[in-house]
Amino acid sequence: MLRFIHTADWHLGRLFHGVSLTDDQAYVLDQLVRLVVDVKPDALLIAGDIYDRAVPAPLAVKLLNEVLSSITADLNVPVVMISGNHDSPERLGFGSRLLSRQGLFIFGRLSRDLRPVLIMGKGWGLAARIYALPYDDAAAFMDAPDDGSAPAENSGASLGAVIRNLLDDHPPDECAVCVSHAFIAGATAGESERPLSVGGAAAVDAALFKDFDYAAMGHLHRPQSAGGETIQYAGSLLKYAFSEADQVKSVNLVEMDRQGLARCERIPLAPRRDVRIREGTLADILKGPASGENREDYLMVRLLDKGAILDAMGKIREVYPNCLHIERPSLLFKDAGMTARTDHTKTTGMDLFKAFFVQTTGEELSEGQARAFASVADELDRSEREAP
Repeated sequence: MLRFIHTADWHLGRLFHGVSLTDDQAYVLDQLVRLVVDVKPDALLIAGDIYDRAVPAPLAVKLLNEVLSSITADLNVPVVMISGNHDSPERLGFGSRLLSRQGLFIFGRLSRDLRPVLIMGKGWGLAARIYALPYDDAAAFMDAPDDGSAPAENSGASLGAVIRNLLDDHPPDECAVCVSHAFIAGATAGESERPLSVGGAAAVDAALFKDFDYAAMGHLHRPQSAGGETIQYAGSLLKYAFSEADQVKSVNLVEMDRQGLARCERIPLAPRRDVRIREGTLADILKGPASGENREDYLMVRLLDKGAILDAMGKIREVYPNCLHIERPSLLFKDAGMTARTDHTKTTGMDLFKAFFVQTTGEELSEGQARAFASVADELDRSEREAP
């Protein structure tokens, strides 16, 4: 039997409402290292968005170095790691040829001739080939086909061509595993993921991954299957938005036999501080945490008071020092469909722009204007990934 740990979307160096989460990330990554010690996997698969920015903070780089050194050098467990849409492929992939000799396999750019990583099970005679499919700018990749043929019409066609090429020579007696960073159509997206495309064109069909015995996916922050039990998102390392307050973050423990996927178990991660939403009047909030709650948690407070309140944040932080945001539903504008019942933690950039457009012009956004906004937003996002 083969055993893998699948994780994704670490977003090292993330700021949450201006607060650095590096210490919180180190706390749960220590749990991951201890899990590696306990279960002794044949490999660790990290499916992209290692960093939160293309140019990561020094403390984030230091943390990644410590964690990967512990797993590959100290515990002798191979790591297969790919870039996500938040990462700089060139920066993340620096030294990859050299590091592969130490069991750290880093894939920054998507290519039609990527070589798989061969993983042998301990004492079972079972092997798996890990096919790395890192995120790459769809437009740049589709514009430069390697075989001289016409460019693919969309990111799904481009990725499908790569997968078919990779699997052409796959031995039938070995497990086929892929590590990919993509948005599968029909899966549940959240507010804390940066869109691969504002217009939604970057979604791919789950059928692209049907020939793999297991697809270790990254990008979506909610742990979930997508189009079948063999296609799994591990979810993010921590809760990175208040809209994720109801989620349990985890990593996947994957076991495979000669028939393919045998078991996929979600192993929960216990955060140093939880992300929660509290609702009530100021008097209710100031009574303090209920039994079992941590006053150090990251909080968003929805105050139900209708009148003016002097220094509400200061008063709440005397009880909850990590209160990061206050929402006053009774004071929210009701223009453009944004009512007191609107869950603003789940509002997209397109939704906000449509509301802004209505408020400023008095007219609805046309389809052509929406496409123009999506195009500009995609270009800004693309340039931001490589901004110094």
